Amino acid sequence: MEWEQLLSSRRFGKDKPEKELDLEIIRSEFQRDYDRIIFSSPFRRLQNKTQVFPLPGSVFVHNRLTHSLEVASIGRSLGNIVARDIKSNEPEKIRPLIDELGTIVSVACLTHDLGNPPFGHSGENAISNYFENGKGIELRNQMTEAQWLDLTNFEGNANLLRLLTHQFNGRRTGGFSMTYACLSAMIKYPFPSTQRTKKNKYGFFQSEREHFLSVVQQTGLTAIDAANDVYARNPLAYLVEAADDIAYLIMDIEDAHKLGILSKQETTDILISFFDGDNRRKLLTKLQQISNVVTDENEQIAFLRASAINHLTIRSSEVFLNNYNAIMNGSFSGALTKHLPELVNQSVEDSGLLSKKKIYNNRSVVEVEITGYNVLKTLVEEFLGASLNPESGYSEKLLQLVPDQYKKNDGSVYDQARSIIDFISGMTDLYAMDLYRFIKGDHNSLVI
Repeated sequence: MEWEQLLSSRRFGKDKPEKELDLEIIRSEFQRDYDRIIFSSPFRRLQNKTQVFPLPGSVFVHNRLTHSLEVASIGRSLGNIVARDIKSNEPEKIRPLIDELGTIVSVACLTHDLGNPPFGHSGENAISNYFENGKGIELRNQMTEAQWLDLTNFEGNANLLRLLTHQFNGRRTGGFSMTYACLSAMIKYPFPSTQRTKKNKYGFFQSEREHFLSVVQQTGLTAIDAANDVYARNPLAYLVEAADDIAYLIMDIEDAHKLGILSKQETTDILISFFDGDNRRKLLTKLQQISNVVTDENEQIAFLRASAINHLTIRSSEVFLNNYNAIMNGSFSGALTKHLPELVNQSVEDSGLLSKKKIYNNRSVVEVEITGYNVLKTLVEEFLGASLNPESGYSEKLLQLVPDQYKKNDGSVYDQARSIIDFISGMTDLYAMDLYRFIKGDHNSLVI
């Protein structure tokens, strides 16, 4: 793969290429993408989507919005570190584009959770289960195998590409009309549901297959199995993934401390474990100096959190650069964080296991997941049932709650299902819960 093609500033849905990148203008095309996402409604709605812990609470913890902003910050640093290292090896005409790596990665980081439904993975499971084991199983014979796999394995990453490229009713061609470079960096799993991973991960729905292939062609992603639409990742997608992994791991630990799930000592031990030798001694010395002045435990933990993020960011960029050729030719596999030095990698694994045991299985988290599952399952059942059987009076009333941009009164069953899922997956947790209560009979709850 070549940077000149990977960093295409041409916009999806535009017939003509954009002008050459002009460094004299206020914003590059990629910086315009960043602003386009920041000011978008789907991005704002992330403030009311659960990250891990219940929203809202007496202690402010991360939601999808704050998480995405932090991931973008880490991603920008990763992109800038990599750009600085590889710039000297690229042709002069490409070097100005290389300077934009940090911006492109941060754009992709901002968007990485936009395709997630309310209540995160629990919401994904509820949507999938409706088709696999619920009433939706009756629709199996009305669609192709690939379409059925899209619905029985709903995936937020694939939904992201649809959100940004699909032309919803009344909206412009090309969706958000993002640059191909940014779209390509967002595609974490460049293959369809028929080639999904063991964790049911994939990158595009059949409804966006042509959009995906357009991104592949414009950015020159390496084909691994073109006959089955399997391609290598854009190299920058590895940096996006690493930024998400780092933020998810470290920030959940800090939140757990604030909520009293982890003690100060447990949290300190976890965050220090990423360091060894002189780095650990220097960190402990600095922590002691800070503790002599700052008595607030949260501030002390914040220092360790920042240090751990910085350390993991540097180590992850080193993995990228050490495997640069394999990444550029499409032969590298696995996340960057899986290739960290042995001690760091072991600390990452240990922290992940502790998080699973003490954080993700915490009662408050489990309660949100169970609630979210039932809410999403009900909404899919009610609204898709109404869409497929619009002649009843109840269905007609229910469909009046669906915004025009999501209405699909004709087309295949698959297309109608996609439209209803578009509507539901775009909801905030709070609105989904509110709508669920309204349908169940609490008519004072709905605020549109």
